[in-house]
Amino acid sequence: MLKQLREVPRIRGNLIVISGPSGSGKDSVLAVVRGEVPDLEYSVSATTRPPREGEVDGVHYFFLTREEFLARKEAGEFLETAEFCGNIYGTPRSFVEGKLDLGEDVIMDIEIRGADQVRSVMPDAVAIFLMPPSLAELEARLGKRGADSPEATRGRLRKAVEEIPAVLRYDYVVLNYDLEQAAEEIRSIIVAERARVGKCDCDRLVRGFQMESRNL
Repeated sequence: MLKQLREVPRIRGNLIVISGPSGSGKDSVLAVVRGEVPDLEYSVSATTRPPREGEVDGVHYFFLTREEFLARKEAGEFLETAEFCGNIYGTPRSFVEGKLDLGEDVIMDIEIRGADQVRSVMPDAVAIFLMPPSLAELEARLGKRGADSPEATRGRLRKAVEEIPAVLRYDYVVLNYDLEQAAEEIRSIIVAERARVGKCDCDRLVRGFQMESRNL
């Protein structure tokens, strides 16, 4: 079904933005979606941090010096930016726009504040909020990671409670009770958005039918 829909001539692709609190399962769900949905480009971020072993420029990140990053930010070349642990991260506008202009869909997972920035400059972006089923389940998931102290885990939980109301600013909400089910719901959203008349070259389809009907 996805391949059939992708064959419909498209004027422009969709930017799919996925957000949710820490522990909602964004990375896991996105990995399943990317593996099963064709013609879905992952948005590559830019960063000022040095590359880690095995990371490739333009594949994992666009690696920039701080001076380069700030100059590009000043020139308006990022859809959003954020600073974390002394390094700056951002989404290059030209990369995303270039893919969308080719009729390709771009997907990104991003913090809520970054998603707000993206939607302020690209209001037609499709925003999906991935929500844990309950606070108790979120606490259990964070505990299974074993990477944080109990105090740090409580801090993540408090932040999640603060972030949950942001769902009201999104287009879709997906409850992540089950990884495969959540991924299937997001796949369905992408399929539906690809069929929007405003994003498809329906004039071309109509002309085709009119040409074929001349001999009727």
